[in-house]
Amino acid sequence: MLAAFPARLAYGMVGLDVYFKVHDDTHSIALAGLAAGANGIVGSLSTGMRAAVIDRLGLKIPLRIFVPAYAVALATFDACHGARLLIIFAAVLGFTAPPINLSVRPMWKTAVPEEQYRTAIAIDTASMNLGVVLGPALATTLALSGHPSSALITTAVLIFIGGISLSSLEFTKQWKPEQREAGGQTLLKNPGMRLLIAEGVLIGYGSGNYQIAIPAISSLHNQPRFAGLAFGTTAALSIFGSLTAGALGRHIAPVKGFRVIYLFWFLSTIPLAFVNPGWSLLLVLSLFGFIGGAEQVYYLEQLELIRPTGNAAAAIGWIWTTEGSFAAIGQSTGGFFSQHFSPHFCFAITTLTFGMGLILIFAGRRWLTPFDRGTALN
Repeated sequence: MLAAFPARLAYGMVGLDVYFKVHDDTHSIALAGLAAGANGIVGSLSTGMRAAVIDRLGLKIPLRIFVPAYAVALATFDACHGARLLIIFAAVLGFTAPPINLSVRPMWKTAVPEEQYRTAIAIDTASMNLGVVLGPALATTLALSGHPSSALITTAVLIFIGGISLSSLEFTKQWKPEQREAGGQTLLKNPGMRLLIAEGVLIGYGSGNYQIAIPAISSLHNQPRFAGLAFGTTAALSIFGSLTAGALGRHIAPVKGFRVIYLFWFLSTIPLAFVNPGWSLLLVLSLFGFIGGAEQVYYLEQLELIRPTGNAAAAIGWIWTTEGSFAAIGQSTGGFFSQHFSPHFCFAITTLTFGMGLILIFAGRRWLTPFDRGTALN
C-alpha cells in the first residue's frame, strides 16, 4: 500500500538510527548494540498488545494516537544524551512503535475482491520487504553524513507522513473490528494457531542465528561490507519471490502451497553451512530470499483462513511477537556460537530449526489442510 510505504521505509531505518545515535554519543559499539537490541526485542514482545488494541478499537484511533507520539519520541531521542537514558529510551521506542504493518494486513480482506487477495498480499509483502532493503541504506547514509541528526529526524517525518496518510484512507476509516462469536475459539485454543506459533519459535530462533552469522562470517573473512550486500540481496530477491507467488493465481491452494514451498525453503538453507563470502554465498542467499518471499505470501493467506473470528490483527501480531522474540534470542546465542565455534555452526542451526519447522508443519497438517477445502477443524 503506497500510503504506508514512507512509514515502512522508516521502520527499516529505526534499528540503525538507534545504533548510530548511541554509538555517536558513547563511542561504544557494545552500548550501541545493546540499545538497538533493546529497541528490537521490546518492539517484538509488545506487538501482540498493539494488535489487541486494533482488534478492539479499529484502525484509525490507534494510528492517530501512536503515529504523532512516536514521531515526537524519535525527535526527542535525538536530543537525549547519556548511555543509560538512551538505552531506556530505545526500549520505550520499541514499546510505543505505531502499528503500521498490523493496520495494513486486516484491510486487504475487505479492500479487494477474494480472487485478488493473494495478489494484494504479495504486493503488500513486497512493499514491506522493499522498506527493509532501502531503510538501512538511507539510515546509514544520513547517520554518517555531516548532519547525523538528520537520520532520526527523517525517520520521524517519514513515520508521520506514512502513518497519517494511512489513517486518512477511506478503507481505514470504514474498517471495523470483527465481532467475536459467542463461545468462539480464542487464539490459543485454535489448534492451527498453536501449530503456527510453535513453528514461529523454531523459525524465529533459526532466523536469529542466520542474521548474526552473516556479519560474523563477513568480519572473519575481512570483508565487513559483504554483510550489507548479503542482506540487501536476500531482501531484494524476497521481493521478486513475493510478486511471483502473487502472480500464480488462485489455482494453488494456500495451505498446500505453503507446505510445498516450505520444503524448498528448508532445502535452500543447507548450502549455507558450506559456503564463504563471495559469489557462492550470494547465489545461495538469492535462492533463500526468493523462496522465502514466496513462502510469506502463502503463509499470510493461510493464516487468514485459520485464525478465529475477531482476531484479524491479533493473529499476525502474536505470530510476529513469537518470531521476533526468539529471533532476538537466536541473535544473542548466535554471537556466542560464532565466536566460540564458527558462523557455519549458526548456519547449521538455521537448517536444523527450519527442518524441525517443516516436520512440525507436515506432522500437524490435519489442523491446516481442511481450510483449503473451506472447512475448519474445531
